[in-house]
Amino acid sequence: MAGKVGAVIAAAGSSSRMEGVDKTFAPILGLPLVVHTMDRFELSPLVHQIVLVLSKDSVDLGKQMVQQRGYTKVTSVCAGGRRRQDSVRFGLEQLTACEWVMVHDGARPCLDDAMLQRGLEAAAESGSAVAGVPVKDTIKVVSMDQTVQETPERSLLWAAQTPQVFRYRTLLDSHYACTQDFTDDAAMVESMGYRVKMFLGAYENIKVTTADDLIIVEAFLKASSGS
Repeated sequence: MAGKVGAVIAAAGSSSRMEGVDKTFAPILGLPLVVHTMDRFELSPLVHQIVLVLSKDSVDLGKQMVQQRGYTKVTSVCAGGRRRQDSVRFGLEQLTACEWVMVHDGARPCLDDAMLQRGLEAAAESGSAVAGVPVKDTIKVVSMDQTVQETPERSLLWAAQTPQVFRYRTLLDSHYACTQDFTDDAAMVESMGYRVKMFLGAYENIKVTTADDLIIVEAFLKASSGS
């Protein structure tokens, strides 16, 4: 793929479901959670530049971490905004001379270089691509009173993950044009009429949302390292 690839690691969430623990720096195998994620991007030959977006209170800690780990690709550690999409936009604005950008959740450490490669290949086809996995459960659409309204065809349903990969200009322009709330960057780009390709993520590529998730992620990381 021609052109430099930047990465925005979004880790500015409030950790509201983590029982008072800042999940970004929660210890896993002796290292903060976000270090496991950052290592994947720092060590990948596919990525040229990294911006880490943290909550305002964690920026100084993040800068210390970057220095201690000796990350050479991290060019900025910046504070996020009120919404996730605000945080991603702030991160995008810190990237320089990138043709492509990967947006990834800091709390998803269980990815590998093969997944990044699949993302870039899918984005090269359509300009935008999102990691995901086919859902295993039957999904029900329910009303506010918990009445089932619809049962979509399961074979057509995928659960979206990150990384999500875009032409840099496409994503930044979409962020500037869209003011309503979006749950992920792909939905924003879709709303602008762009074609978005789905590529295979991994069932292990979960996002740490609750304290229980830390135990699951630790097991996945142990298994992948062979320890």
